[in-house]
Order: sequence, then structure tokens, then C-alpha cells
Amino acid sequence: MSEAIAAHRPVETSRQEIRSWAMYDWANSAFSTIVVTTLLGPYLSSLAENTGGVQFLGLRFEPDAFFPTMVSVSVVLQVIFLPILGAIADYSRLKKKLMLVFAFIGAIATLLLFFVSPNIPLVGVNGAVIMGGLLFVIANLSFGAAVVLYNAFLPDIAEPKDRDSVSSFGWALGYLGGGIALAIALGLFTLMEDKGLAVRIGLALAGAWWLIFTLLFPARHLRQRPPLKMLPPGENYFSQGVKQIIRTLSTIYRKYPETLKYLIAYLIYNDGIQTVIVVSTLFAASELGAKADVLMILILMIQFIAFFGALAFGWLAQRIGAKKSIIISLAIWAGIVIYAYALLYEIWQLFILGVFVALVMGGSQALSRSLFSQMIPKQNESEYFGFYEISERGTSWLGPALFAAAVQFTGSSRVAILSVILFFVVGLLLLIPVNVRKAMIDAGNDPAGVVL
Repeated sequence: MSEAIAAHRPVETSRQEIRSWAMYDWANSAFSTIVVTTLLGPYLSSLAENTGGVQFLGLRFEPDAFFPTMVSVSVVLQVIFLPILGAIADYSRLKKKLMLVFAFIGAIATLLLFFVSPNIPLVGVNGAVIMGGLLFVIANLSFGAAVVLYNAFLPDIAEPKDRDSVSSFGWALGYLGGGIALAIALGLFTLMEDKGLAVRIGLALAGAWWLIFTLLFPARHLRQRPPLKMLPPGENYFSQGVKQIIRTLSTIYRKYPETLKYLIAYLIYNDGIQTVIVVSTLFAASELGAKADVLMILILMIQFIAFFGALAFGWLAQRIGAKKSIIISLAIWAGIVIYAYALLYEIWQLFILGVFVALVMGGSQALSRSLFSQMIPKQNESEYFGFYEISERGTSWLGPALFAAAVQFTGSSRVAILSVILFFVVGLLLLIPVNVRKAMIDAGNDPAGVVL
């Protein structure tokens, strides 16, 4: 283990820039809340039920299996694309520009979901469902690409001792913004007689929200830092990005074993978190008969409680450390899944369960991000966050794929939800032995002042 600590790189930032950075969480969370978690999955499923399933590429998908499959497809593309994108950003001044480009592409694809209706000329209901799925793949891929670059700004704007609180602040703002956007969508759904149109307007609202607040805050106030690495002569960004990825895969295995162990643990337990987020409304609708208005009220409640949950876990991490706080959250997540499988049979129970989901959802994800930022080498933040984003919120593939397969073979969302507990248990067992101090020192970061 190398004991040498790299020279401290001073963080030059301002409160305005930190707020503008955090406001991107506010902007893009409308997509996570309205599209991924609440409306699109049940909407596409209801359309597919009218045709008895989805016919796509010669395969037939059960109505509840198509949307989780599209989530998995979008992540397979991210596995290929995002690490290369991160490496390119580390060698260039394009980090902010690329973040904004992908944010705009994702927002526009989300806006186009408004046109997904059973009355689309020529394509029919089956074609409308496929169109919705493909637009979602584009939007979710763009969402993940932008978040890679957004996360890579965290070491630029926050000192190591402040990253837990700054990361938690961003997640808290995200839940607040996503909650307000969802409240507007719920109001439209309640007031409008045409519920299908109300859902489509809600989906378009998520795209507009994402676009407008990105333009108002990070586009205006987030500063692009100069790259810390120079592009070798004769190389372009893409070729160097590919070569750097190959080197990094070897380097993280040889030089940063604790970081690799943490990344594997995170990949697994975050798959569980993302699966719960993606399939929760499908489960509530199919197993409990929850209607769209009930689901929106539930998610709205979760959003606002999660705002306080993210801040509370940020406070907890400052006292016992991020790793211990994440361990506590994973134990609660496992309990949530067991309760959903064995005891959840009434609508009112959804709201009790939602309180516990809200308390741990923001905290576990915010602290996972800040902990990872402590364990990666300087000058490679975008590249390493490319790997991290593969399993980030709304982009996990293994959990949704397993859930979709379970539904496909058993026809029961209740049986399928039980499989999710494996991700929390295995992730927890892999996280416990990770040596955070060693990971920081190996990566050249100073653990002084960081609560471990």
C-alpha cells in the first residue's frame, strides 16, 4: 500500500456554484419521479394489456415485463458508453458541455413521450408501446450520461470533509424538486377527465422541468475546470478514452483493491434500490389494484419525506461515517422487501411502507456517491464516475431484468419482488469488509478530517 498522499488540490468554488450544481438534481429528478417511478411503467403496461402483451423483435412480452426490459436495455448501452464518456471528459474541457448536451437530449426525448397514445396513426397500440419504450431508452441513456459528468463535478466543488453534506444537499433538493413536479402532475390528473391525456401531459412536464431548470442554473453558473491530463500526441478523445478504460480496468484491480470491492458492493445493492424504484408502482398496481391517483399521492409523500431523509443521513454520516450509515440503510431496505412480499395486501399499508422507503432512499444513494468520491484518484473523476453511473439511480439492469424474468415465468409480481432481497443481503456482506481508510490512501487522498 502506498502511504504517499497526493498534494491537496484546493477547491475553488462559491455557494452559488454549489447551489447551481445541486439544482441539477432538482432538474433531472422530475424524470426519475414522474417517468421512471410513477407514470410510464403503469401507462405502457395498461396500453399493452389491451393487446394481450407486446410484440417486439419477434418476441412477446407480458405487459408488466416490457418496461423493466427497456430499463435493462438502456443500461446495457450505458455499460458500453458511459465509462468511455467519462474518460473523454477527463482529457478535455468538454465536461460541462457534454453534461448539458445529454441533459437536453434526454429532456427532449421525455417531452416526446406526450405523443405516445393508443391513437397514433399507422402504428397501432403495439407500436405506441414500442415507441414509448424506445424514447425511454434514449432518455434514460442520456440521463445516465449527464449524471456521470454531474457527479464528476463533486470533487471540484467540495472539500473531502464536506462531500457527504454537499452530496446529501443535492439529493435532498432532487427529492424536493421531483416532489413539486409530481404534485403538479397529480393536480392535472385529478382535475382532468381524460386520464390518458393527463398522464401524457405529466410525462411531458418531466421533460420540460428537466430542460428549463438545467438552463436556469447549471448551464449559467457551473464553471468548467481545466483538464488535469493532457491528450497524448496523435490521439483523439475517443481512442484515448478506449485505451484509458483498458488501463483503468487493470489499474483499479492492481492498485485500488478496496475501491474495486466497494464498487462491486455498490453495483449489487444499488441494483436492489433501483429495482424497488422502477417496479414499485407496477407491483402496487398489479398486486393491490392501486390506481394512478393513489400511486401519485404515494410517490409524492415519499418525495417530501425523502428530502428530510437525505439530510438526516447526511447528519448521521458526519457522526458515524458514510459506510456505517449505508450499512444501516441496507438493513432497512432488506426489511422493506420482506414486508412487501409477506405482509403487504392493503392500500393503506403502502403508505406505511412508503415512509420507510423515503427515509432510506435518499440517504443511501447520496452517501454512496460521496463515499465513492473519496476513494478514486484525482484527475480521473469523470472516468471513475462513468463506472459508478453504470449502477446509478434509474439505470441498473440486473435487478429489473431478474424481476421481469420472474414475472414472465411466474405471472406474479409478488413472487418477483422477493428476489430483490438478494441484492441487499449480498451487497451488505460485500460492503462490510471494505477498508475505507486504505482505499483513500491508495487513491492518494488524505483521510484527515473525514469521519470513517
